[in-house]
Amino acid sequence: MVKTALVTGASAGFGKAIAEKLTADGYKVIGAARRWDRLQVLRDELGKDCFFPLQMDVSKTQEIDQALASLPQDWQAVDLLVNNAGLALGLDKAYEADFKDWQTMIQTNIIGLTYLTHQILPQMVERNAGLIINLGSTAGTVPYPGGNIYGASKAFVKQFSLNLRADLFGTQVRVTNIEPGLCEGTEFSNVRFKGDNQRVEQLYQGAHAIRPQDIAETVAWISRQPEHLNINRIEIMPVSQSFGPQPVHRD
Repeated sequence: MVKTALVTGASAGFGKAIAEKLTADGYKVIGAARRWDRLQVLRDELGKDCFFPLQMDVSKTQEIDQALASLPQDWQAVDLLVNNAGLALGLDKAYEADFKDWQTMIQTNIIGLTYLTHQILPQMVERNAGLIINLGSTAGTVPYPGGNIYGASKAFVKQFSLNLRADLFGTQVRVTNIEPGLCEGTEFSNVRFKGDNQRVEQLYQGAHAIRPQDIAETVAWISRQPEHLNINRIEIMPVSQSFGPQPVHRD
């Protein structure tokens, strides 16, 4: 039986690579994103029988409801939910940050992810089968200056994923949190630095960071595991990234 995956943030970066990989693995993929034109291009590339474009802004719960209600009957049963959509805005200290940026991150990374999960989860429980893969971040574990709300939102995703596992005990529904470190080849830093491409280039210059295909391969690997096995969380960093000493301020 052909399984159906719903991938958010599918118009670029991780989401696009995940959609491409899952369709290659035989999934029917619902690709959800705000940018309709990009979704149409992806449908043309992957084929209308394999890819269904779904225009949806996950930061708006009403749009989630409308988008899910618009799915054709044969695309409504979601076997794999990949909560990929998310963003970081700014790298300012908390006392200098724009609170509107904080609101946008909370609305997308937390409210959007949890609301969509809440809408999809009952059908998985009813079928006693399904897999949810959330895209967290190492920022949810390792704090850094300027990470404030972004890091806190990814810490939420990590704990939410674990608590879902606790609630789903006794069912065959599985939950995984993928926590990438430094990544390139996406729009993540362009969005974070609000189009400052020079700053983005400096960040990734010579870093040999994780790429979208690496995350897509990870999602595909998790999806292939036998149904009695749950991958709770996977933390991934490029070899070029590691841990540093804790700073000590001296007067």
